[in-house]
Amino acid sequence: MIGVGLAADAFAVSLTSGLYIRHLKWQKAFKVAIAFGIFQAIMPLMGWGVGVGFRDYIIRFDHWIGFILLTALGLRMIHEAISQEEKEKPFNPLNLETLLVMAVATSIDALAAGLGFAVLKTPILLTIAVIGVITFWLCLGGIYLGHHFGDRFQDKVEVIGGVILIAIGSRILWQGLTT
Repeated sequence: MIGVGLAADAFAVSLTSGLYIRHLKWQKAFKVAIAFGIFQAIMPLMGWGVGVGFRDYIIRFDHWIGFILLTALGLRMIHEAISQEEKEKPFNPLNLETLLVMAVATSIDALAAGLGFAVLKTPILLTIAVIGVITFWLCLGGIYLGHHFGDRFQDKVEVIGGVILIAIGSRILWQGLTT
């Protein structure tokens, strides 16, 4: 259940990525799903390694980092969609820099979870393997599902994707501020 909960944001961003990817092939879908799966597995390991000493400090601002990164990406997508200027660098979820920002932004909560795993003395290797595999499969499905709907809403994909990323970032911030 923890794996599914941690993968929820990555799944939603995968849906957005699938909306935007044209001519989807399995290699493209795997690239995105693997990036999200790896970061969802690495971040709890990093959190576990840091241990309880920094837990309170990280939890105070992790939601702000996710919010800022996802909102910036979302605003960029919306700007590119409504801009009359010729697009030099359109939003591309397969771009390595963009993919890394999305993967990090959606896995920051997993870093905090890793800190909790250290406190609870959870067997970390099994835990991160399960989280990574669950995230991979959910994101792979999300990419294909998003791609299916992207074909139907081709003209509005960038705006829809931008709004979704901003909504996910806002939800991360809301959850962080209200817990």
